[in-house]
Amino acid sequence: MDVLSDVLETVRLTGAIFFERHLHAPWVGESPPSAAIASMVMPNAQHVISFHAILSGSCWAGLADSSTSSMRFKAGDIVIYPMGDANVLSSAPGMRGLPDLQDYARPKDRPLPIVTRLDNDSGDYCHLVCGYFGCDARPFNPLLQALPSMLLSQMSATAQSWLSNMLRLAAEEAGRSSAGSESLLARLAELMFVEVVRQYIANLPDDSKGWLSGLKHRHVGQALQLIHGRPGKPWTLAELAREVGLSRSVLADRFTHYVGVSPMHYLGRWRMQLAIRHLTTPGVSVAQVGAEVGYESEAAFNRAFKKYVGVPPGSWRRGKSSRVPE
Repeated sequence: MDVLSDVLETVRLTGAIFFERHLHAPWVGESPPSAAIASMVMPNAQHVISFHAILSGSCWAGLADSSTSSMRFKAGDIVIYPMGDANVLSSAPGMRGLPDLQDYARPKDRPLPIVTRLDNDSGDYCHLVCGYFGCDARPFNPLLQALPSMLLSQMSATAQSWLSNMLRLAAEEAGRSSAGSESLLARLAELMFVEVVRQYIANLPDDSKGWLSGLKHRHVGQALQLIHGRPGKPWTLAELAREVGLSRSVLADRFTHYVGVSPMHYLGRWRMQLAIRHLTTPGVSVAQVGAEVGYESEAAFNRAFKKYVGVPPGSWRRGKSSRVPE
C-alpha cells in the first residue's frame, strides 16, 4: 500500500455530505469552528474537517478569523478547511453572518443531506454541497499536520472533469434520497478529499518542505514507504539508509529537512498510531499489540507508548473503554 493510502486508512478518514444549498444572491453563510459542532456532525471523530464544493455558479470563501481577503470560487471548485477553522461563504466579498449551532443538528426523521433553497428575484444562482470529514488526530496524523489551513482544489482539466461529474452524481443522489444514498454520498466525499490532496501534492513546488513534499522526494519517499510497509521491522537508521542508497547522515538530514523529524522518531510516532488502532480491538493484549508494532518486550512497548502518548497503553485502553458513547 502506498504511504498516503496507508495513512488515510489508519487515521480512519470518513466523510459526510451534510448540506445541499440552492442559493440566490445576496446570501452569506458563516460556519463555526468544527470543534464547536463536532459532536453533532461527526460524534465519533477526534478531528473534524469542513468542506464546500461549488456545483454551479460562483461564490466567495475565506477564513472567518483572518485578515486575508476571501477568494472567488466557481463551479467545480472545492475548498477544504483541514484545521477546522471558522469560515465564511458569501455571494459577494466582505459579507459576514452569524452561525446558528442548531443548524448543524443531524436530522432524526430524514437522511442527509439537509437541503436549503433561498429564492429571491436575483438571477445570481449558486449550488453548493457542504460537509465534513472525520479522522484521528492523535497521537500522530502526518497528513493533517502537513496540510494548510485552507486547501483549494488545483485540478488538471482531466481531474476537473472527473471531479465535476462526481459532484453532479452527488447532487443527483442527494435529490433522490434512495436506499443507501447517505453511505454513497459519504464515499463520494472521501474520494473527493483524496483527489484534492493528490492534486495538491502534484502542484507542490520542488523546493517545498513538509511530509507531503517528502513523499515526492526520491530517497525520503522511499524511506517513508519502507517504514509504512514494514512498521514492525526492527529498523535502524543504518538499515534504512542502506535500503535507499544513502549514508546515514545524508538520509537523516534529508528526512528531517522534509518531514521535520528524524526517521527513527517518525517510526516511533507512526508505531504509536498503529498501536492505538490495535488497542481498540477486543481480546488483544498489550503485549500482543507491542509485538505487532515492533517491540520485543511489553516493557519496551510501555515505555515507548508513554513517551509518545503520555500514559501507558493499559491506562489508555481503560480510559477509552470507560468513556460513555454520546
